[in-house]
Amino acid sequence: MGLRPNLLTRRTAGVASTTLALLLSTAAVGVVPAASAFSAAPVGGCVEPADVHSDARVKAGAHAKHEPNELTAAQVREREADLAAAQAERARFRAGAGVAPLATVTIPVVVHVIQRDSTRAGGNIPDSMITQQISVLNQAYSGATGGAPTAFSFQLQKINRVTNPSWYPIISGSSAERSMKTTLREGGKNTLNMYLGELSDGLLGWATFPKRKLDSMDGVVVLSESLPGGTATNYNQGDTGTHEIGHWLNLYHTFQGGCSGSGDSVDDTAAEASPAYQCPTGRDTCTAPGLDPITNFMDYTYDSCMYQFTSGQASRMLTAWNAYRAA
Repeated sequence: MGLRPNLLTRRTAGVASTTLALLLSTAAVGVVPAASAFSAAPVGGCVEPADVHSDARVKAGAHAKHEPNELTAAQVREREADLAAAQAERARFRAGAGVAPLATVTIPVVVHVIQRDSTRAGGNIPDSMITQQISVLNQAYSGATGGAPTAFSFQLQKINRVTNPSWYPIISGSSAERSMKTTLREGGKNTLNMYLGELSDGLLGWATFPKRKLDSMDGVVVLSESLPGGTATNYNQGDTGTHEIGHWLNLYHTFQGGCSGSGDSVDDTAAEASPAYQCPTGRDTCTAPGLDPITNFMDYTYDSCMYQFTSGQASRMLTAWNAYRAA
């Protein structure tokens, strides 16, 4: 599959053409209202999958102490059963309310910049990097970078800057992370909360999967210097954000489950035994048909190597949105 042709040029052009509405939205203070009565209500008789951990992206050569990079087979079965139950429940709700499933979705985004102090080294990245990140997301999820188009677009609602050394760096699974998210999270289940800062354990980012009840931990955490123009060499074109939001929309890693079983639960991504790093063109780690999907946003390759979601992934994300996050 190889490197994506002229992607950096296309992205640069996309960043330069960021709309005035997007730039003005950084001053907005309102977000989509809290979850609907349906999404906030307990689910009678149903137990959601345990919030055991979130999914992450790890730098090449890094060995995260708490690397939350793959669900167990049992956890995948539990999540897939919950998705089926949530779909059935939402179908009954929509039928009663006369509401059709969504075909296109604009996701409001609230960005929390976590800083140690007012310096760039202390996490104080400029607004321009954030607006460029939104542009990258819109290109990736629209299929403009060469992959399948998805139903999703992103609209920046607010940039919230917080100077708090006790939350910096952001440590995955820590009480400080829970305190940060419980204090800062805004909006309902359809609002994407992004937390930017220095991260622990060599991680580029991590995310929560969707759940039927709103959870204060819901959202994505991304290394601030992985945003477009950041200092994270090979990981500074914004695709950590693309990857983590894929998890937030219910995608697994392409290497989930290795060569056996249901893999990432998407039929049109080839099986992959383990994460791919850098850009190993021609890599083929499973006997099943197809080379490893190293250019897929849900692998671990360099930003310059990944450029696509598949049609199956696009369908899975929209199914999950209508089951879990739609108002």
